[in-house]
Amino acid sequence: MNDDNAAARVIQDLRALARDSLAGTRLPTVRELTARHQASPVTVARAVRRLVAEGVVDARPGRGTFVAGPRTAAGRRADLSWQSIALGPRPPGEDAMQALLAVPRPGAVPLSGGYLDEDLQPAAALGAALARAARHPASWQRGPVEGREDLRAWFARTTGGALRADDLVVCPGGQSALSTAFRALLSPGDAVLVEAPTYLGALAAARAAGLRVVPVPADAAGVRPDLLAAAFHRTGARLFYCQPLHANPHGATLAGDRRAATLEAVREAGAFLLEDDYARDLTIDGDPPPPLVADDPDGHVVYLRSLTKSAAPGLRVAAIGARGPAGARLRSARALDDLFVAGPLQQAALDLVTSPAWPRHLRALRTALRVRRDALLDALRRRLPELLPEVVPRGGLHVWAGLPDGTDDVAVTTAAAAEQVVVFPGRPWFAAEPDGAHLRLTFAAAPPDLLDEGVRRLARALGT
Repeated sequence: MNDDNAAARVIQDLRALARDSLAGTRLPTVRELTARHQASPVTVARAVRRLVAEGVVDARPGRGTFVAGPRTAAGRRADLSWQSIALGPRPPGEDAMQALLAVPRPGAVPLSGGYLDEDLQPAAALGAALARAARHPASWQRGPVEGREDLRAWFARTTGGALRADDLVVCPGGQSALSTAFRALLSPGDAVLVEAPTYLGALAAARAAGLRVVPVPADAAGVRPDLLAAAFHRTGARLFYCQPLHANPHGATLAGDRRAATLEAVREAGAFLLEDDYARDLTIDGDPPPPLVADDPDGHVVYLRSLTKSAAPGLRVAAIGARGPAGARLRSARALDDLFVAGPLQQAALDLVTSPAWPRHLRALRTALRVRRDALLDALRRRLPELLPEVVPRGGLHVWAGLPDGTDDVAVTTAAAAEQVVVFPGRPWFAAEPDGAHLRLTFAAAPPDLLDEGVRRLARALGT
């Protein structure tokens, strides 16, 4: 598939429709355009954004794409094409992130997503906590730039005592914390090591910071420590980003016999390990191992923990921290970025996680995720057994499904969209060439009956 040619066809089609239609006229959906032009949703989204930038169309999230208007006083449409020259090249990774975060259209089955289904979120407890915070006058005042001390102390306790409240800074979500870490700890042009595959948002943030992203192979037991040591030696990298617990997208947890070797490779290189502990509350089977930072006496581990994945997308509260000068740099960078996180949101987050409702929510969530994971695996077993993962994920939100050799994962995504099921290709999760074709299938974004229906539609898209 030639993405450039497909994008050009979509742009030409939408230009013609916009030229012949009144302002406000609804244009074809992304699903219709992917089917009509045999283009991926990412390609269609890129074409739409170009026409939005030029003022040809308006994209209204959750509603669709419409002919832009009104025209200028002179009776012509505004010419915004000059901005493409003034802005220069777009940062890499934006298209994939936009596609990943797109809201599914009504009627589509979401087998892709990074957040809990509404039914799994503690909405009542969170709403009550936010209402109480909003009525508290002190919540609206300026607090410490690094965040509330009592909230930072709660995050510190989750590290097993490895970090203190003063080592941490509160951030507006994990993605913001990642961007801060990459910019605070490295300089443009530096190398950063990542697992292959790894979290798409981390790849985008690293590239936006001007870093050179170097993949290190991972398998069902997590990153390969021998290859990690070799990558440090070859590149001179000073930072390794990883998710040692239920890694997104492949679900692996760093094996017990690899933990010490991984930390030793980091220490030998005189480098940092950025531990993204996003899934600590998403373990389904057994008990999660302690975070790597708990085994780090000398300040090599930079620790990141977010509440967004285990609570709700709107709870944009996370914390990142490290001991020594690294922690000081993180705190300084956060102050430059946002000054501080909104007081009512910090108060509500603290209220939630220190209330009896929080452990009840986590117990219920664990049960619900197990039911949904098993429902997705059962549907794959019955309808698409060739997509069953080699290792059942013991936590997290996703199943990493390998496609048959020779399959184009982006084409599968396009065909699935035409069948009203949203899946996400594996290709963007690799910093370099992928080791095969995959789909990341999410089991937390839909109830069991819809998961089965989604797999049925996916099977139809694959022609089985």
